[in-house]
Amino acid sequence: MANNPDPAPGEVHRPAYASGYPHISHNLPFPQACAKHITHTFHASRVYIIASGSLSENTDHVRKLQDVLGEKVVGTRHGMKSHTLWSEILEVTRDARGAGADLIVTLGAGSLTDGAKIVATAMANDARTFADLDKLHSGDDWSQTRHDLKPPTVPIISVPTSLSGGEYSFLGGGTNDENHRKYGFGHPTVGPALVILDPQLTTSTPEHVWLQSGVRALDHCVEGCCSLKSTEASDANAAKGLKLLVPGLLRTKADPSDLKARFDCQLAVIEAMSIVFQHGVPMGASHGIGHQLGPMGVGHGETSCVLLPAVCKHNKSANGEKQKKLLEILWQDDSVKEVLASKGLEAETSDLGDVLDVIISSLGMPRSLKAVGVEGEDKLDRLAKNSLHDKWCATNPKPLTEKAQVMEILEMVKG
Repeated sequence: MANNPDPAPGEVHRPAYASGYPHISHNLPFPQACAKHITHTFHASRVYIIASGSLSENTDHVRKLQDVLGEKVVGTRHGMKSHTLWSEILEVTRDARGAGADLIVTLGAGSLTDGAKIVATAMANDARTFADLDKLHSGDDWSQTRHDLKPPTVPIISVPTSLSGGEYSFLGGGTNDENHRKYGFGHPTVGPALVILDPQLTTSTPEHVWLQSGVRALDHCVEGCCSLKSTEASDANAAKGLKLLVPGLLRTKADPSDLKARFDCQLAVIEAMSIVFQHGVPMGASHGIGHQLGPMGVGHGETSCVLLPAVCKHNKSANGEKQKKLLEILWQDDSVKEVLASKGLEAETSDLGDVLDVIISSLGMPRSLKAVGVEGEDKLDRLAKNSLHDKWCATNPKPLTEKAQVMEILEMVKG
C-alpha cells in the first residue's frame, strides 16, 4: 500500500497478516472507508467499480458508493457471472483500460474479486483476446510464478459480501468460455491491497450465497488441518477459524440480522485463507474436484457443500488422527453440539464426515450432485477426468491419480 493514514474515528485499519498484505478496515461504513482510502492511501483519481448485479438491481449500495466518490468514478460494471468467464474479463479490461482507471473497487462476492485480479494483470500485459489470456495463466500449477509477465500496477480495494475469501489470495481463477475449463492466474497476479469489512452490507447478500460461501471457508479450515503437510501454526489458524465460523454460520441461519455473527464469520475467513496463502498448506480433493465441478454450473461454495464430507470419509484411513482433532474442536461449542445431538450424533462415535454432513444440511445447503443439477454418467466421467489435472487432487491425503479413484468419491455424492 501507499501510506498509512490515521484511522477515522472508530475505524480499525490493520494488516490482515504478519506479511502486511492485505490491510483490512472495519467499523466504518464501506462508502466512507472507500472514499477515505482512495484519497489518502492510494491517491487515486480514476476509479473503476465492479459491482454485484444483485446489489446493483436490488439495493442502493452501489449508488451510495458512486455518490460518495463522485467524479472520481470513471466506470461501473454491473455484475459478472459465477466462475469469472474470460469473455467478461476481456470486456471489463477493455472498459477499464479505455477509462484510464488507476484503481479498481469490487463490491460483491468472490467472482468479482477474481475478475478484478485478472483484469489488473490483463491491463498490465495488454491482453485483448482469448489467445492473450491463454498466455497469462499458470497452467496446471496455479501457484507458479510467471517471471515473463509484467506485474499489475492498478491496485484493488475489495468490499466482500460473501465469505469466499478470494480477497485474501493473490490467485485469480477464470473460466475459458470455449472449453469450460477453469484456469488459475498466479504470480505476478496480486490480490486486493485493502479489504473493507462491513457486516451490515452483507445483510443484503442472499442467504444461500452467504451460507454456501461460508462452507467454502469451512472447507479451507478442514482440508488445511487434515493435510498431511499442515504445520502447528496453520493448524492454530484452522482451529481459530472453525471456532468462529461454524457457530457464526449457524447463528446467521437462525437470525440473519445478527451482525456480530456475521462479523465473526468475516474474521474467520482471514484465518481460513491464511492456511493456504500464508502458510502454503496444500488443499485436497474437495477443492481439486470442486475446481472442475464449478464450471459445470455449480457455485464455489456449493462444490464444498457437496464434496467435503465425502472427501473426509474417503481420506479417513490416511488422516484419521487429524480428523479427530477437528471433531474435538467442533464438539466443544455448545451451539454446534446441540445441532449435532439433535440429529442423533454422539461425540464418542461420530466421524468428521458425518458431523460435516449434519452441519451443512442444517444450513440448508445441497448435499449431492443431483441437488446441484449434475447428473448422468457422461458428466461424471468428464468431471473425473478434468479433476486429474488439478494439483490439489494430487496433494489429497490419499492422492487421486486415476479416474477410478475420483469416481469413488463421486459415487458417494451422486444423490
